[in-house]
Parts: sequence; C-alpha cells; structure tokens
Amino acid sequence: MRPVLRRAWADTLYLLAKAPLALVGFAFALLSAVLGGVLSVTRLGGPATAAVLRGARRFGALHRRLAAVLLEEHVPAPERPRSRAGLRAWVRDAHDGTGYRAFLHLLTGLPLALLGLVAVLVTWVYGFLLLTYPVQRSLGLNESRGRDSSGEPRYGLSIDGFYFDTWQRSLLVALAGAVLLLLAPRAVRLAAGLDVAVLRALLGPRPRDARIRDLEESRSYAVEDAAATLRRIERDLHDGAQVRLVSLTMTLAALKETLPPDTPDGARRLVDDAHTGARAAISELRELVRGIHPPVLDKGLDAALATLAARSPVPVELDTDLPERPSAAIESIAYFCASELLANAARHAAAGRVTVAAAEPGGGTLRLTVADDGSGGAWARPGGGLAGLAERVRTVDGELRLDSPPGGPTTVTVTLPLRTP
Repeated sequence: MRPVLRRAWADTLYLLAKAPLALVGFAFALLSAVLGGVLSVTRLGGPATAAVLRGARRFGALHRRLAAVLLEEHVPAPERPRSRAGLRAWVRDAHDGTGYRAFLHLLTGLPLALLGLVAVLVTWVYGFLLLTYPVQRSLGLNESRGRDSSGEPRYGLSIDGFYFDTWQRSLLVALAGAVLLLLAPRAVRLAAGLDVAVLRALLGPRPRDARIRDLEESRSYAVEDAAATLRRIERDLHDGAQVRLVSLTMTLAALKETLPPDTPDGARRLVDDAHTGARAAISELRELVRGIHPPVLDKGLDAALATLAARSPVPVELDTDLPERPSAAIESIAYFCASELLANAARHAAAGRVTVAAAEPGGGTLRLTVADDGSGGAWARPGGGLAGLAERVRTVDGELRLDSPPGGPTTVTVTLPLRTP
C-alpha cells in the first residue's frame, strides 16, 4: 500500500509542478509563432525561428528533468546537432526534426497539463471534500440554504435541487468521496503516464536516430581508415619503390661514367635512355606520392600550407592560427582543397595575389579561406574541380561556399569539423 501511495503522491506532485511550466511554454510558443510570422518576410526570419526552436529544446530539457526527478522516468535526450561556427550553420543546425518536435510538445503540453489538473481536482480535492462532508455539515460549512418543493427550509449540500441534509445522506456523500480517493492513484497515474508517453514520443530519441548515429560512426571510421591507408601506401612507395628507383638511377649514372670508350653507340644510347627514364619515373612517383598523401602533412597542416604557398606561381599571403591539430583525414581534405584552389587561381583567374587563411573559429571547426584578386566568375559546374571539392568536403559534414562575382575577387570558404563526425 505504501509504494502505491508514494507513487500516487509523486504523480500528483508532477502534475501540479508541470502545469506552470506548461503554461509558460505554451505562451512562449504562441508569442514565438506570432513573432516568427512577422519576421518571416525579413532576413531575420531564419535566425528568429532558429532561436525559437533552440528555446523549445531548452523547455524540453526542463520537462525531461522534471520527469526524471519526480517520476524517475529517464527520457534520453535526442542527438544534438554538432555545433558549428557561423550564423548560417547555427541557423541550419537548429532547423531539424528535434527542434520542431520540441516546439510541438510546447503546444500539446498545456492541454495535457489541464487534463492532469482535472484528474487531481476531481479525485483528490473533490474526494477529500466529499469524504469530510459529514464533519463539514456538523460545523455548518460547505452547505447551501434553500426551500424544497413544499416550501420547507433546507440546509446542506444541494445537487440539482436534491439536498444531502440528513446523516444517512451525508454518509452517501462520504462514500462517494471515499470512492474518488480510491480512484485517485489510478487517475493521476494514467494522466502522468499519458504525459510521459507524449514526452518520450516528442522529446526522446527516435529509433532511426541510433541508426543514423551508427552510420555516422561507420562513415567516420571509413574516412579515417582511408586516410590511414593512403598514408601507409605513401610510406611504402617512398621507402620501397622510390628508394629502389633512386638506387637504379644512381647505378645507371655510374654505369654511364664507367663505360669503355669503345662501347658501341647503340649500347651507350640504351644506357642514356634508361637513366633518363629512371629519373622521369622518380619524378612521376614523387608527384604520385604527393597526390596520395603529401609527406609534409605529417608535420601539420600549417607546415603543409606553407609548402603550398612557397610552390605557388602566384604570390601567396598565408595566415594560419591552428591551436588544435585536426585529425589526419581533415588535414588531408583541407590540404587538397587549398592545393586545388591555388591551382585554379593560377590557371584560370589570372590572379596577381592570393590570400590563404586557416583558423579555428570555435565550435570544433576548421575554416579555410582562399581569396584571389583575379577575374572572378567562377562557378561549381557539375563534374568540375570546385564541385569535386564540395563533394569531398560534404563527406565529413563540411561546407564549401563560393563567392565569385564577375570581375572578381573570388573567395572560397571551406568549413570542416576538426574531427570526422
């Protein structure tokens, strides 16, 4: 009996405590809807809606906390979007199913809270008042005065002209109150259970969220594993095939110097061609290794960008501020983005100067900006280099933004997470 009563009091307290929170949340939702409708025709519409949805999530967190403390109903929070720097990312991350479900919970919270208050009022409050009616009647409390059909004065609880003004009828009222009190634990349990069910449906994680998280983890593993594989291939080529080619080139060079004077011209040409071919193979192999995984990346992204700037045919102003080193896969993507954009500036933009900036603005992100003073008019055509970069960036939930009006200048901003999500 005691656990039942303890649970009943917890349910009752939850329903009473939820009511003011639901009222404030409902008012927030209505005011936000009106404000959002007014601002929707302006540029502030998106940020305002994002702020509303994030506020709805905060209300959802309070409701989950209330259920955990009073009912010991622990509803896990849904997956939160990864925080990214910039207003556009902040707005886009807020417009997801989690925010809209939290907003819907604000709208449904008040009707559910009213239902809970009705359950408490009808069972606990009315039950107590009816159970104690004989005592109230003896003290002259909670009674009405009137006359019956014969004109006789009557005193007591009256329901539709029927007076409970005798002790037998008072006992019937007390019996009805006892029945309501016996039903109270079940009534408040049903009301609280319905509220928690809605809470889980709208504020808890969905089954597909776990699947999405698994896919993201699998993708992260695949990206990092691919980067590690490329590094291993680069080292194998550098320490294996390239070393052998260098040794072969040196051997051929020594052979050229030690050929007897009477060596036939045909044999001498064969040795010269072999030496030239070996040197060309070394050069091609080095370019191949650099394209797979530049060895300079092992020293960090800032050192790799400095190498790119030094090799660029266009003067480059480099500014790096990278207090935290990104993961190997992110560094590789950033490096190849910078390499491609510098090549584009030299080949297509007729640029006289390029500025490269790499920084970590916060929120676990890396921002790479490449700007040139060239002719502009660049666009990400399907199958082109910029489109390929955008696809490569999106594999880690990054973003590539291009601003290239005709006549220039051209600015490309690449935003990447510091770690693969």
